[in-house]
Amino acid sequence: MSVSPFAPKSLPKVPDIEGVSLAACEAGIRYKGRKDLMLALLAPGTVAAGVLTRSKTASAPVEWCRRQLTHGTARALVVNSGNANAFTGMKGKEAVAATAAAAAEAAGCEENEVFLASTGVIGEALEPERFTGHLAQLADTASADAWEDAARAIMTTDTYPKLVTRTVQVDGQDVHVNGIAKGSGMIAPDMATMLAFVFTDAPLCAGAAQTICAKAADASFNAITVDGDTSTSDTVLLFATGAAEKRGVSTIGDPGDERGAAIAGAVNEVMLDLAHQIVRDGEGASKFVEIAVEGAESAPAARRIAFAIANSPLVKTAFAGEDPNWGRIVMAVGKSGEAADRDRLAIWFGDIRVASDGEVDPGYTEEEGAAYMKNAELRVRVNVGIGAGAATVWTCDLTDKYISINADYRS
Repeated sequence: MSVSPFAPKSLPKVPDIEGVSLAACEAGIRYKGRKDLMLALLAPGTVAAGVLTRSKTASAPVEWCRRQLTHGTARALVVNSGNANAFTGMKGKEAVAATAAAAAEAAGCEENEVFLASTGVIGEALEPERFTGHLAQLADTASADAWEDAARAIMTTDTYPKLVTRTVQVDGQDVHVNGIAKGSGMIAPDMATMLAFVFTDAPLCAGAAQTICAKAADASFNAITVDGDTSTSDTVLLFATGAAEKRGVSTIGDPGDERGAAIAGAVNEVMLDLAHQIVRDGEGASKFVEIAVEGAESAPAARRIAFAIANSPLVKTAFAGEDPNWGRIVMAVGKSGEAADRDRLAIWFGDIRVASDGEVDPGYTEEEGAAYMKNAELRVRVNVGIGAGAATVWTCDLTDKYISINADYRS
């Protein structure tokens, strides 16, 4: 598989986060010659928060995490790639239980302090005996600087590992936020096959952590689409070790105060960067596209219109073909089901106004539009002429490579 044209030339240097150590290995779950199992060990007292898929066919690991989030503490995270452990009945539950038991023994914690995630093929039984034996060794070899290994181990059709870091000042001290994610196909709201794990040494109380995580996920992972398909496995988890408290940072209980807002801002930036990377690594993608809708009845209405545009195969193939076919934008607005004033509708490609007052703009030329569409990064802005609602989502084009990747996914 060729590497995405948007892949970074180098990966960011990710700082250690006190209270987090990681390790990864080749367990042979599906892939050959690549890491497919990772373990993160978390210090006692680590707070856990998360947002999980609302899919009605959610995987066994998602249901496990949903239960563990009710108490909000964590000591270990186990993630495997190659098999989603979804739609696997009792065997899926047994695999989750066996993995949690092995991880708890390796980490020296209770089973309900273990969080799990799996990604890969749906409907095939996950055989825990193929990888649980590796967990004790991973625990023994876990280190604070194995972020790249961990990011690589959770990849499926991703073409590069996704890592992000931010540092902010709180109470005069540096507080770090690191994130890793995977995803490039089966990406749509309800968090898109997408896994993301964010770690911080901030001392967050459970309520603040959950609020920060949920708001950041909604503005990032719930605002992207590659193909309009929501996975059975979507998981976003935020872990706060609280280690910065030893450096004089007091516990953050209010995500809306100045200190909480600083952490929330860093988490937002990390999640949005990871979400953009997922779209840039969209299966077969050659264009990264921002869709901004304004003038809608409400922000939710604007988001629904934006997704109608972003998920349209006709719009996405026009992006792939570098065709400034703005009529397809008009079509997508109309099919969204949201209010729009046809005779006030306006559309821009970048700074070029291509349509206004319900018809082609008098100053627009097809040559100008075609030249703009050759850019690797595109921005489409639409005003539907109804109210003040606005929203932005991000997507990519739809190329023949997407078909090739998914036609042969299980082969």
